[in-house]
Amino acid sequence: MSVAEKIEYINRRLPETTKLLAISKFHPSSLIQEAYDAGQRLFGESREQELSQKQAELPKDIEWHFIGHLQTNKVKYIAPYVSMIHSVDSVRLLEEINKQAQKCGRVIDCLLELHVAQEETKFGFSFDDVRQLYAEDLLSKYPNVHVRGLMGMASHTDNDLQVRREFASIAAFFAEMQQKYDATVDTLSMGMTNDWKIAVEEGSTMVRIGSYIFGDRVY
Repeated sequence: MSVAEKIEYINRRLPETTKLLAISKFHPSSLIQEAYDAGQRLFGESREQELSQKQAELPKDIEWHFIGHLQTNKVKYIAPYVSMIHSVDSVRLLEEINKQAQKCGRVIDCLLELHVAQEETKFGFSFDDVRQLYAEDLLSKYPNVHVRGLMGMASHTDNDLQVRREFASIAAFFAEMQQKYDATVDTLSMGMTNDWKIAVEEGSTMVRIGSYIFGDRVY
């Protein structure tokens, strides 16, 4: 199947409430252009330098999402144009995004990254960390950051029941967030190439799919 056919295949299977974020990291601009020509507009990258290069050479109506671990010293490079940062995993990073967004005269959409997976390498807030952010009204200190919701990853495992449990726990917390803290949050980013169908069944509003669309990454 071509890139266009794969995008069409996924979109046919997604509910209207769920968007496809095509993960283009480590893939050439020519493949991204192919996906763009098929109607795809949301793309995700995980390295600032690669993202900046692609942003400069590809169509300007692309919505670039940053999905990787973001170092505070890299925020200034993507702040002028990034559409959404999925991987906000600390108060320190929130502070820096707010500072750089302010310099650009922008409000940047962000997702709070939750750590629920069973791997130590994963970054993110715990549920209680996020509750504390709202209970102490800490987000009001960052007027140039707009928290749109949550991003989460399930454990890297063949155990579909465990993956489903983890996605269900994130979705339940997202519902708590809407009911108790902020009724305007609308984005629940979870699900990748290997588990997006489970994520959609558990309530994901944005799936992050890369290798299925573009093939194996060229590092």
